[in-house]
Amino acid sequence: MRILHTMLRVGNLEKSLDFYTQVLGMQLLRRKEYPEGKFTLAFIGYQNEADGAVLELTYNWDTSFYDLGNAFGHIAIEVENAYQACENVKKLGGKVTREAGPMKHGATVIAFVEDPDGYKIEFIQKKTG
Repeated sequence: MRILHTMLRVGNLEKSLDFYTQVLGMQLLRRKEYPEGKFTLAFIGYQNEADGAVLELTYNWDTSFYDLGNAFGHIAIEVENAYQACENVKKLGGKVTREAGPMKHGATVIAFVEDPDGYKIEFIQKKTG
């Protein structure tokens, strides 16, 4: 068994695709519309679905906003340099909610950014040596 994907409901698919592909550098792997169900699925990631877990963005055509609730935490992405990753996000118009720096009570360098729907994405700087 393995994890295939994590599904996020999004209020504006094009805006979300732009964020995940242009700001975070993921690739659109596949996209399919379901007219009878009035929804679109878009699968995005850094690698092919056969090689690792991806995100499934679900856009319900009649819903432009979701309550995020309080159970979901965040998506974590390993980056080479969290400081530079934050600068790149800001340069591309993205929102950094916690600047890069050591985590509280630890040495791992982390940062947080937010997607257009308010989902949190944690950058975890790759450990060297």
